Amino acid sequence: MHLKGALHVHTTCSDGTLSIKEAVAAHEALGFDFMALTDHDFLMRKGCYDVVSRLRTDMIIFLGVEIMFHEKGYIHINRVEGDREVLHVFNHPSELGLTVPATIERIGAVSQKLRLDAVEITTRGFYLAEFDVPEIRLPKIATDDSHERHMIGRAWVEMDAPRDKDAILKAIKAGEFWNCFAGSRHT
Repeated sequence: MHLKGALHVHTTCSDGTLSIKEAVAAHEALGFDFMALTDHDFLMRKGCYDVVSRLRTDMIIFLGVEIMFHEKGYIHINRVEGDREVLHVFNHPSELGLTVPATIERIGAVSQKLRLDAVEITTRGFYLAEFDVPEIRLPKIATDDSHERHMIGRAWVEMDAPRDKDAILKAIKAGEFWNCFAGSRHT
């Protein structure tokens, strides 16, 4: 089955401007099949994601968190949970002022403590070719890191996979997806 998904979404549970219900509706309106809620760990209100179980939607909603991780300085890592699988993504290295060599160094240091599965090659949905290089030996994903409605749909992933949380996360870990940006597609 062909699927379209957002892997980095913020809501009013932390520093986003849309409620979970509004974020789901906005993604549905753009034809998304899945999305990952990844609000900031240090801002998230307890129990905020409880509303997800009451939503009426055909979308697959992953629960996740954007973790502030300290290793040779601070970085952000998304933890996205499936039913059994967990995906860890090194977020927006350029937004943290990292060069490619510094990103590779941080990936190595973090990997001693936590398995990283992918790295973002976007900042706020804008493609950054300098991070889409073979020297970074992780699958590279496009996200829009949406905090506001106008950011939704700048960048996303698509894949041919079963409509199942764990199958989606396994496809990302295996690099079996393609990155899409408003107006274009990259493999």
